[in-house]
Amino acid sequence: METANFFRQIAQMDINSKITLSITKATENRILVSILIENDSCGDKAKNIIPPLNLKGSPEELDNGFFEYIKKPVQTADGLISNMQNFLKGLETAQANSAMEKQKADKEKAKDRKYSDAIQKADALAKGGKYKEAWSALPKVGDYPQHTKEIRMKQDNYEKHFVPDLWSVSKEKSEQGQVDQHECNP
Repeated sequence: METANFFRQIAQMDINSKITLSITKATENRILVSILIENDSCGDKAKNIIPPLNLKGSPEELDNGFFEYIKKPVQTADGLISNMQNFLKGLETAQANSAMEKQKADKEKAKDRKYSDAIQKADALAKGGKYKEAWSALPKVGDYPQHTKEIRMKQDNYEKHFVPDLWSVSKEKSEQGQVDQHECNP
């Protein structure tokens, strides 16, 4: 067997996985060849359980029967790994298309729509000067934790219009008192 022929025969095996060869001289006239099939794109950890194919023979025996002996087991291991990979991809596709996943997505869309409607209603009430009603129309923070900041900002803004500020009331009263005193004194 010539080296050029070796690589042609590897290419003819039509393997989609990586083939790692380890060649060790076992004794004076015996060689140990270990062939490991790997495929990093397969996400199934069971691929790691597949043991390497080990051959032991004289240089002449390996030259004469190497490809005949490894072809079937290597193709079988490669096929198994490819099937694992295809199976995992199929599971992902099935999960994404399952009725349960679609139902979950529909619930999320409905929840988002409910949130948007509540915000629009609150904004409309606030434009009409009905700040207490606008505050009450806002969605609850517990129902929409991802929108906590926005809801709290709107609540604070609406509260400014219907809850008197202690300091601003005191300031207004003191200003009115001063005006009243000036008007009383000639």
